[in-house]
Amino acid sequence: GWQMYKDRYIYPAIFHFAEDGISIEFPDFPGCLPCAFSLEEAMKNAREAMALHLYGMEQDGEILPEPTPITHLQSNEHQAIVLIEVWMPPFRDEMEQRAVKKTLTIPKWLDDLALEHQVNFSHLLQDALKKYLGVNEKQ
Repeated sequence: GWQMYKDRYIYPAIFHFAEDGISIEFPDFPGCLPCAFSLEEAMKNAREAMALHLYGMEQDGEILPEPTPITHLQSNEHQAIVLIEVWMPPFRDEMEQRAVKKTLTIPKWLDDLALEHQVNFSHLLQDALKKYLGVNEKQ
C-alpha cells in the first residue's frame, strides 16, 4: 500500500557541469545517477530518475531516507545544488498501467475466425484474465 508513503517528495540533487554535459547525483540515493546535455533536460531526467528510484523503493517496502539538508551539502564552482520535486500519483499510475507484451499461441483456424470478426486480442485477453482472476478494474 501507498499509505506509508507520501505523494510529494523533495530531495536535493547535485548537478555537475562538464564540457560534455551534466551529470546528476542524489546524496540520498547512491545508485541514482541520471545525466543530460541541457539544464532543461537535466531537470526532467533528474525528476524521472528520482521518481523511478522512489517507486522501486516503495515497491520493495523500503524506508525512504530523510532528505539531506542542503546546508550539509558542499558544491564547487562546477556544481549546483538543486531541489528536485516529484509528485508521485501520476507516475505510480503510469508504472502500474505500463503494458507488458505477451507472446502466445492459438490454433490458426481460431486466429482466422477472430480476425474475421475483428477481435481485439489485447482487450479480450485482459477481460478474460480479469474475469478468471476475479479482479476489478483497479487492484
